[in-house]
Amino acid sequence: MTGGAVAARDAALTLLRTPGLGPVTLAKLHARLGSAEAIVNARPGVLRDAGLSEARINALQQADAGLIAPDLAWLAAGPDRHILLCDDARYPERLRQTPGAPLLLFVHGDPDWLAMPQLAIVGSRSATPQGALNARSFAEALAARGITIVSGLALGIDGAAHEGALAAKGGTVAVCATGLDRVYPARHQALARQIAAEGALVSEFPIGTVPQQGFFPRRNRVISALSLGVLVVEAARESGSLITARFAMEQGREVFAIPGSIHNPQARGCHALIRQGAKLVESVDDILEELAPQLVGHLRDAPAVPDAEANGGGEALTPEADALLAVLGDEALEFDTLLARSGASVATLSAQLLTLELSGRVVQGADGRYRALRGT
Repeated sequence: MTGGAVAARDAALTLLRTPGLGPVTLAKLHARLGSAEAIVNARPGVLRDAGLSEARINALQQADAGLIAPDLAWLAAGPDRHILLCDDARYPERLRQTPGAPLLLFVHGDPDWLAMPQLAIVGSRSATPQGALNARSFAEALAARGITIVSGLALGIDGAAHEGALAAKGGTVAVCATGLDRVYPARHQALARQIAAEGALVSEFPIGTVPQQGFFPRRNRVISALSLGVLVVEAARESGSLITARFAMEQGREVFAIPGSIHNPQARGCHALIRQGAKLVESVDDILEELAPQLVGHLRDAPAVPDAEANGGGEALTPEADALLAVLGDEALEFDTLLARSGASVATLSAQLLTLELSGRVVQGADGRYRALRGT
């Protein structure tokens, strides 16, 4: 890194730690003055003309360059750690074009994932078993086609989406509302490590930042800005997922929603989005068809699914899968009913259903119920 690049980086980090200078203010200053260095070195009159209050001018002029030491120590801790300024070639273009884009991004992992076509998958932290299975299945199928899955590392739908992308050996990006030296929620420590190793963790917040309520909408705005579209899997009427969807609409992104039971409170947000014009999604193809013009040259062929008839019935099923097919019989059953009748755990049943769906032995209907495909 050249001396000029180092100076620019350190100036941007200093601005990031200056009280009262949020992303929108910094973006306006950067557009007006041209660089982080120019902002840091600007005379009070120039900053006043740019619209800064006296309090903010004083804060900027008194900024302590030593405060960026934790950021630099984090950066030096490994070759997979990066700080991308907004004029860096690796800074994601879709985010760069968004008004008020962060002045810089911290990235733990491979920043090349940020240049790939991305789809956000978001939803409730209190996901139903069916919702978590849908998030994982959609993420796995989309990642297998070459689409990077973006989410917020939260419990529930977010975590399931990241796990699905990783299961497909595809790309996933987790946008965090904390500094990247912290993992929130703490129970996603292992998941965060895997994402850093195989995808990328991203944050606009400096090292040491702890979660605060106001930071999550900022995170959600970055999630939608990075993406070609946002798929909402489950959401209550008032939820962060709907905030992400609103940002997506404002940013001109596509919004998709999976419908659910009218008796499921976690489906009401999705139904509200559909009434507002979001595309109702029943399959991965519904998303791919809508995004097709933006995916030319990027999509991989769908993974081959064995033809059960051509293979004399396909691969032998495990005893557990055979037992699950017996539970289904000729009925169409909801996930919770299958859970009660099979006696399996949520995780085991979800995995068995996914295996049976991918092998063409079970299909999920538009009503969310599962039925066995006979003759396979």
